[in-house]
Amino acid sequence: MTDKPHTIAASDADAATDPEQPHCYRYPHPAVTTDVVLFTIRDDRLQLLLIERGNEPFKGSWALPGGFVDIDEDLETCAARELAEETGVENLYLEQLGTFGKPGRDPRERVISVAYLALAPESRLQVRAGDDAAAAAWFPVKALPPLAFDHDEIIAMAHRRLVAKLDYSTIAFQLLPETFTLSELQQVYETLVDAEIDKRNFRKWAQALEVIEDTGEFRRLGSHRPARVYRLLDRERIAFLK
Repeated sequence: MTDKPHTIAASDADAATDPEQPHCYRYPHPAVTTDVVLFTIRDDRLQLLLIERGNEPFKGSWALPGGFVDIDEDLETCAARELAEETGVENLYLEQLGTFGKPGRDPRERVISVAYLALAPESRLQVRAGDDAAAAAWFPVKALPPLAFDHDEIIAMAHRRLVAKLDYSTIAFQLLPETFTLSELQQVYETLVDAEIDKRNFRKWAQALEVIEDTGEFRRLGSHRPARVYRLLDRERIAFLK
């Protein structure tokens, strides 16, 4: 039996070479967006940055910073651009978290979102709402408002990923300010895992990583004796240590 020609594929090929319609095909194409889950530690709690949507759908609801990918734009470039436009936050290391494409997740059309994870110390973040965001604000992970789209699922995955990576990466060091004590470093980890950590074992582990150095300075924390102050050897390198 002779197979019939694959006429659909031929039509697709013709459409793809039509200079007047370079992106038109027989099959409908989904739109692509990026979303950014940005964590920091504020008031001794893990918090994340949300924007209040200024447009429909979900106008007035809180959501992750993000938006549609331009046709000639790289995914990570889009994530960084949308984060800057909607919140004013720039120059952060972004790690791809996952892809979310459940049908119906966006009432406008078929939309697939590529989510990114980012961390930064509060001191590096100057937040201001912009573009189509009516407001931008920090929320504790344990006290989030009702969220637009499926952003609750994206945030839950980001939180699980962050906690899981603590055992085999230096990801939490991205939450540190320029200088810190070992007690402050330990507090970051305890905040992330929501549990106390043995002080002696933690300090041995942190110093064995060889990513921090003693500044020679001391800092008094409350009524305790002055503590040694450390800094990261290379903040940019920390982002890529897995």
